[in-house]
Amino acid sequence: MHTQTLEFRSDNCGRVAPEIIEAISRANHGSAIGYGADDLTLQLNMRVSEIFETQVRVFPIPTGTGANALALASVGTPFGAVFCSPEAHINTSECNAVGFFGSGLKVTPIDGIHGKVCPDSLEKNLHSAGFGQAHKSQPVAVNLVQATYLGAVYSVAEIQRISALAREKNLTVHMDGARFANALAYLGCTPAEMTWKSGVDILSLGVTKNGGLLSDAIVVFNPAVADKINFHLRRGGMIWSKMRFASAQILAYVENDLWLRLAKQSNLAAQQLAAGINNIPGARLIAPVQANELFAEMRAQSLDQLAQHGVLFYRRGPELARFVCRWETTEEEVQSLLSLIAQHA
Repeated sequence: MHTQTLEFRSDNCGRVAPEIIEAISRANHGSAIGYGADDLTLQLNMRVSEIFETQVRVFPIPTGTGANALALASVGTPFGAVFCSPEAHINTSECNAVGFFGSGLKVTPIDGIHGKVCPDSLEKNLHSAGFGQAHKSQPVAVNLVQATYLGAVYSVAEIQRISALAREKNLTVHMDGARFANALAYLGCTPAEMTWKSGVDILSLGVTKNGGLLSDAIVVFNPAVADKINFHLRRGGMIWSKMRFASAQILAYVENDLWLRLAKQSNLAAQQLAAGINNIPGARLIAPVQANELFAEMRAQSLDQLAQHGVLFYRRGPELARFVCRWETTEEEVQSLLSLIAQHA
């Protein structure tokens, strides 16, 4: 049987944007001091501060898991708790890295929908948290995933409401922005409006899933938090020695709106795929498609047949598929997938 391979497993499977490769090559001249004291890292901090309209500290870091775990470790305590959605990566996919790097920091999932933290649930859990009671973990932070791992996007108003609840109890607000640019492209707001202006203290800025190569970043808006990060990064083995090459990648990513252009391309492919699936009997989307991920229910046999015909995707259950569009996903690939779904659903 002739099959055409169609890649819809993850944006991690995609190519690196040429602009980022070129930036690394440009940085590969002469010598520069290591561990973040170089000119490119200084430029990165200045440029990201301009983009976010406030003074920030930027810490390039090798992995998104490390960004989440060390960001939260820097604001937590060994007897602390971090509230998150049940689908949050820190709860489902990072092997309790938060607890490990946080020396016992507890991940506490609370009710939500489409991968979001529900404000009413957060308020209820804060009310019953037992602040000051030695036999209970003490809440220290709230984790928001933007865009969520079910493909939904928090509105600015939703972030503001959750942040206000957190602020009443002196909790830090951490945003897992693995697909931050996709959410930004969807909302059409500014980076500042989606983060510190809405109460976010610290951001794990995803680059890898949106055309990056080997670096994500922690962006800190709260100066009191920034002072602790370096110690956690060093102890966790997450500091680049030749930092200029990591900084060069992220600089290229945000320059000339490259990150938004790449995100808009993958979002558009996802919208085209979603529109097609909505017109196919036997296939049903279970969550809003607001970024570049889709979750579709079909018969188990239908998903088996898609796999047999060369469609690469991840199953999230016997009858649930996740399809992820990349910045380089083509309209032809989308139409080929839709044709196969229509044939087998």
